[in-house]
Amino acid sequence: MAESTKTPTTPLSERQREDRYDPQRIEEKWYARWQADPALFAAEPHDSSRKKYYVLEMLPYPSGALHMGHVRNYAIGDALARHMWMRGYNVLHPMGWDAFGLPAENAAIKNNVPPKDWTLRNIAHMKQQMKRLGFAYDWAREVTTCLPEYYRWNQWFFLKLYEKGLAYRKSSKVNWCPECATVLANEQVVGGMCWRHEETPVEQRELEQWFVRTTKYADELLNGLDQLEGWPEKVRTMQRNWIGRSEGAMVDFKIDGPSRRAGDKITVFTTRIDTIFGATSIQLAPEHPLAPDLVGNDPSLHAKVEDLIREQARARAADDFETMEKHGVFTGRYAINPFNQEKVPIWVANYILTGYGTGAIMSVPAHDERDYEFAQKYGIDVRVVILPRRTGEREEPMIPYTHKDSMLINSGEFNELSNEEAVVRMTAYAERHGFGKGTVTYRLKDWGISRQRYWGTPIPMLYCEKCGIVPVPEDQLPVLLPENVDITLQGGSPLGRVPEFVNATCPQCGGAARRETDTMDTFVDSSWYFYRYTNAQLNDRPLDTATVDYWFPIDQYIGGVEHAILHLIYSRFWTKFMRDLGLIHNDEPATRLFTQGMVIKDGSKMSKSKGNVVSPDDMVARFGADATRMYSLFATSPDRELDWQDAGVEGVHRFLSRVYRFVMRNAVNAPGASTSRDGNSAAVRQVQRKLHQTIRRVSEDFQGRWHFNTSVAAVMEFVNALYAAEEDITAGRFPAAVLADIQRKLVLLLAPFSPYLAAELWETLGEKDNLLRHPWPEYDPELAREEEIIYALQINGKLRSHVAVPAEAPEALVRERALTEEKVKAAVEGKQVVKVIVVPGKLVNVVVR
Repeated sequence: MAESTKTPTTPLSERQREDRYDPQRIEEKWYARWQADPALFAAEPHDSSRKKYYVLEMLPYPSGALHMGHVRNYAIGDALARHMWMRGYNVLHPMGWDAFGLPAENAAIKNNVPPKDWTLRNIAHMKQQMKRLGFAYDWAREVTTCLPEYYRWNQWFFLKLYEKGLAYRKSSKVNWCPECATVLANEQVVGGMCWRHEETPVEQRELEQWFVRTTKYADELLNGLDQLEGWPEKVRTMQRNWIGRSEGAMVDFKIDGPSRRAGDKITVFTTRIDTIFGATSIQLAPEHPLAPDLVGNDPSLHAKVEDLIREQARARAADDFETMEKHGVFTGRYAINPFNQEKVPIWVANYILTGYGTGAIMSVPAHDERDYEFAQKYGIDVRVVILPRRTGEREEPMIPYTHKDSMLINSGEFNELSNEEAVVRMTAYAERHGFGKGTVTYRLKDWGISRQRYWGTPIPMLYCEKCGIVPVPEDQLPVLLPENVDITLQGGSPLGRVPEFVNATCPQCGGAARRETDTMDTFVDSSWYFYRYTNAQLNDRPLDTATVDYWFPIDQYIGGVEHAILHLIYSRFWTKFMRDLGLIHNDEPATRLFTQGMVIKDGSKMSKSKGNVVSPDDMVARFGADATRMYSLFATSPDRELDWQDAGVEGVHRFLSRVYRFVMRNAVNAPGASTSRDGNSAAVRQVQRKLHQTIRRVSEDFQGRWHFNTSVAAVMEFVNALYAAEEDITAGRFPAAVLADIQRKLVLLLAPFSPYLAAELWETLGEKDNLLRHPWPEYDPELAREEEIIYALQINGKLRSHVAVPAEAPEALVRERALTEEKVKAAVEGKQVVKVIVVPGKLVNVVVR
């Protein structure tokens, strides 16, 4: 290398030349500096000239300590936030606490600690853990949902829902978890079990409850999924199925014989009214209100229906409802098919659910698989009424025949119609004759938000004997949770045993009133929290519209797929409701959603009972926060399940040690770092090429689906290349300005993944500016381009050798180099070369015979 290419370097101190990587010393130093600068991770005001980027991880429940699933989730979001800061965006990256909920009450009972004290203590500990892990949160925007300054707005929103007719009270059968001693929403029942207590079967109870009319937005929730192209298809499919829109008809079957208290007709919902001439029975859910009337005073039939109810409960508990053996009871009664006046028997069947459709079906065994199975078991008639639509002779299909591309037979005046035309005409016929109506139904039900627990948002409603149900006036909000409450899991809500809370004054008549003692489902808290982050200190309204308009929708939301039909549906509903109030102008809360994979250990979910819980604090103490974070990103792609291995964290720690040692041994405080390639040796160009290929790869990973594992692997490969070139570096054969550029870009690449080490090395290299706001490195396509490409050489498809060819070589030169390579020459000697196949940039296959 010519002497003139060298740049004088600034001597480094002995401390800076220290070889040993000590993450505790480095991280504690930078932790102290970061905590002393509260504006470091703060977003700029919403009138900033920078383009905004709102990245958010779902807020945690303050259970007491972070687990590795938290660390992985937050490491993903933090890496993205840091990258976007470096790309010049105004980044909003807040954090808060989903702080109401049953675990706090359970802890209060177990440890005799008030839920508020337990919760706030846990928040303090978990917040400290997050800070020590180096997560770049804007803590000035922190939201804690159990504090009155937050939950008063839950109550305000409830009053608005009530004003708009979207909150109402009714008596209904609800899901009851005996272990939680409270009601569960439909979305919180998983396979018949409580979502919190996976081995506790959910019971059905009749209770007065408050509901939110989510079904009013059912179509919009469904149609909006088509616009959410940045959401995983799995989540969108789960929501489509949960909303469950079905177009069909309600049809009344009059009950033959005397009617009783529950009525004289059975209404069924069907999506296949075109098959109604094939209905050979009616089947009711065991808990259908007509079932007791229809079995009359026969104790034997009553007992059998009770058995069916128990069968359903067991099947839900075992999560095998779809595959359970079908049973039924004939009531001895008949209904009249309104299309042909035929009497059909009425059965009660265990595979019909009260909560779906009307809780009653017309059974068409020839054209429904479940109906066919039931009919075969009980000898019920099977009548074919549709055939495949085809020319030539008619052949009865294999039954049950369920295809819609069909034509009608045995259907009176509707014979020969296609099923599409028959549905239209038969629905119109039912409407014209007053026994049916075209209808759209949804699997989605209104959201039951009443909970018989203490630690939640009090529902702001009063009960007055004179005025009825009366909302609490807005100027009396918040309705505060009383403290020092005796909490048990018996006898309804603990609030009902607090006279100073229950006894109130009616704001309309001034008389005595009783306060609502149920609290809100905690999913209310998490349905709008991300809007509050935009201005968490507001006292006079829940949010500022102009600020929300700047930040929303969220650019990237990150959380678990388990929230697909809970939080992610509720928050979409809440967004649309807030929009209709005029508070916001966006239709959806988030443009992009990422669902990270679960962290497991030894092949199973981490749990204390299995003794496989990994503590983030232990990992940080042993290997440092950077290694812990980086391993969670490196072990596998973020969307896949991660089986935690302590040895893997140790391996990442060793890699960071190598980075630290290399920079400390070779640090160049050279002004005017240069990417120049003019006159550089092959060794220098090779390292530059690897650097720019790495920049390109990491940048593309951030802009794509975040294969951060390949990003970290690429940086590791680059560090290997630096070590391979270290002899040339220490011998002075690298221009100082070029080496300075390489070192700085290495640190910039590490900054999103290992922020503590990156900050230390940035300072070591003499840089004074804020690393978090330093521009992300851009790759140079020319420097990234390979000078040579290694081609695999095959003979009749079998690998024989490799050859290096100039990157821009024409195909003729590639062929020539392949055929003159020694091993290929030997292999084709004496044979006829039939053809030479060149796959550009990859391989050459020589076909011989």
